[in-house]
Amino acid sequence: MLLDPKVTIVVVPRERFSCSEESLESIYEHTTIPFNLIYVDGNSPEKIRNYLKQQSEDKQFKLLRIDHYLTPNQARNLGLSHVKTPYLVFIDNDVIVSKGWLKALLTCAEETNAAVVGPLMCQEKPLHETVHFAGGESHIWVDKTGRKRLREKMYKQGKKVKDLLPELQRTETELAEFHCVLVRHHIFDKIGILDEALMNTKEHLDFCMTVREKGEKVFFEPSSLVTYTFGEPLEWSDLHYYMLRWSNAWTLSSLYRLRDKWQLSEDGYFTSKYKKLGWRRKMTFIAPIIFRLTFGLYSPKLEKVMMWFEHRINNYLTHRHAYQQEQLSSGKLNKATVVNN
Repeated sequence: MLLDPKVTIVVVPRERFSCSEESLESIYEHTTIPFNLIYVDGNSPEKIRNYLKQQSEDKQFKLLRIDHYLTPNQARNLGLSHVKTPYLVFIDNDVIVSKGWLKALLTCAEETNAAVVGPLMCQEKPLHETVHFAGGESHIWVDKTGRKRLREKMYKQGKKVKDLLPELQRTETELAEFHCVLVRHHIFDKIGILDEALMNTKEHLDFCMTVREKGEKVFFEPSSLVTYTFGEPLEWSDLHYYMLRWSNAWTLSSLYRLRDKWQLSEDGYFTSKYKKLGWRRKMTFIAPIIFRLTFGLYSPKLEKVMMWFEHRINNYLTHRHAYQQEQLSSGKLNKATVVNN
């Protein structure tokens, strides 16, 4: 651990574990300023668990191990509780960074007095080529009938970095994503910890709107470049967490919480989300199987049958996780183990 860092990097699981090694190694290869690192290991499989334990010993970072799956905000709050530096970065375990990424975020925060700074976020491989997020909008507006509604927009998604970089500038924005975001530590004295009732979606909207409601600023910094390597689970050991992470129950709970917390109207924004329940799981697991069984054709009838079975498996996983949470609350399960301090 390097001396006198201003920033603690908090790594948390996103939707799978098989990218953990590539992501962690990119942080140590491309981070050019001193930092602390806290790694939240939420029930990774044995191979990853052993890798993280060895890396924590070799690189002397704090490893927090918990033997059940975590929601994203549960993992972030667990890491946050161990942070002692003026700044922290929340970063998912499937994000690959580029040289100077952290210095650029920190410089932006210090020069603008921003409470939150997001990088130029790319998506997929090849790395750092296709934009996922370059700032955006997230605010409440009132329509002419008096209904409170949510405005959400991501800028430049799908565009090529090489085409956009000449025109992109540091700017104040309304939104940053939790894939990778730098935050001033003191902001949590104002807003409290992250809302764990938002279990798997829209937690970044809630966070940024809450920060801005307190009069603090959110900035976009394009000179910090990172890539979110989303995709299907790469190994069978990823499957359970992926299915739970994107479960119908977690998604509905998150959307209801967002709606009720901000007193939003049940409008087309929400009904469209309800109709798409399970779309990640369908595209990741069900559709490829159907294409193979039909030799490249597609069968809506077969999809309907397979999704019927998949939904029941998904319900079982979420009910079992809810039971584990009850056991945890009652003290029958360990909350977290500091593997290396």
